[in-house]
Amino acid sequence: MFKYTRFERARIVGARALQIAMGAPILIDVPEGITPLDAALLEFEKGIIPLTVIRPS
Repeated sequence: MFKYTRFERARIVGARALQIAMGAPILIDVPEGITPLDAALLEFEKGIIPLTVIRPS
């Protein structure tokens, strides 16, 4: 998996958690009652968050 900075990681997980909170489907199997942030963190750890980071060269 690509090495992200702590700022990129925070932005990716936060954006995905917001998507999940707004009703986007969760891409992994998670237990009932899990928070959107925890679900986003699990997706990030598995490397399946559908977001891309573009760094300026």
